[in-house]
Amino acid sequence: MVIINNLDDITTPYRNAVVTIGNFDGVHKGHQALFRQVRLQAEKIGGTAVAITFEPHPMRVLKKEGYPPHITRYDQKLELLSQTDIDVLICIPFTIEFSEITAQSFVEDMLLQKIGMKSIIVGKDYSFGKNREGNIGFLQTASAGFGFEVIVVDWEYNDAGKHERISSTRIREIVMQGRVAEAKNLLGRYYQIRGKVVGGRNRGGKLLGFPTANIRLHDELCPKTGVYAVTVECSVGNFMGVANIGYSPTFDDHVFTVEVHILDFNENIYDQSIRVNFIDRLRDERKFSNITELSNQIKKDIEKARMIPA
Repeated sequence: MVIINNLDDITTPYRNAVVTIGNFDGVHKGHQALFRQVRLQAEKIGGTAVAITFEPHPMRVLKKEGYPPHITRYDQKLELLSQTDIDVLICIPFTIEFSEITAQSFVEDMLLQKIGMKSIIVGKDYSFGKNREGNIGFLQTASAGFGFEVIVVDWEYNDAGKHERISSTRIREIVMQGRVAEAKNLLGRYYQIRGKVVGGRNRGGKLLGFPTANIRLHDELCPKTGVYAVTVECSVGNFMGVANIGYSPTFDDHVFTVEVHILDFNENIYDQSIRVNFIDRLRDERKFSNITELSNQIKKDIEKARMIPA
């Protein structure tokens, strides 16, 4: 996949470009289905599969506050998109000035002239341009005059028997409720956070007998406080683990932390970035009467985590 971060780098329109546009936060199953349709259409017309996204997320620019947390940071989004069959990813720097571009100008100047669009594939609720004036109806009207094809695809639904629409909004809700096992049904993979291992409070190994990697989060969307079965990806391999998200109520220090005890592991990974995949939620975080009681519960958490298939 070719990644374009500056529109000026596109000197020649792509051959029969088949385009889809979106923020693609989470690169979930709905997005993946959209990309498959783009690939099929590109093969049908002998064209180029093109995805257009924006950085930062438009809501970060247009709203001062109240915008939703990212499901995937930009670096992870790029990794996930590179695993699709998209030929070219165009990442447009989103600014206030860019937000003022009309839908008409975006279609004519950028999609048609710059990119060489022959087909556009979008979801049923897609809109773009200043004041979101570029909706499906606008595209269909424009297509008649400019000779490109508009393909509108239906939403994807959760295949776990709940028949709910797969969306970034729904995934955020589920993750924040701690329902990480369900999130996999919508994402097509386990929900993952990334962060650097930093110095902790020297309690895990010394007091409890379970050393932990304390993580400074790189991500914004964090699961609900509690204890989780996880897998950990780091420089020396992939391992099972148990993660605690919360405030360590047994110690009454009221400091939010993300700590992971990596099973069967004895390596120094301080200052390294690791990835934590959330498999299932084991229990709520709670206050124990003493350290021994907490340590015994951690043993049970580990035993339970080992029984959960990853």
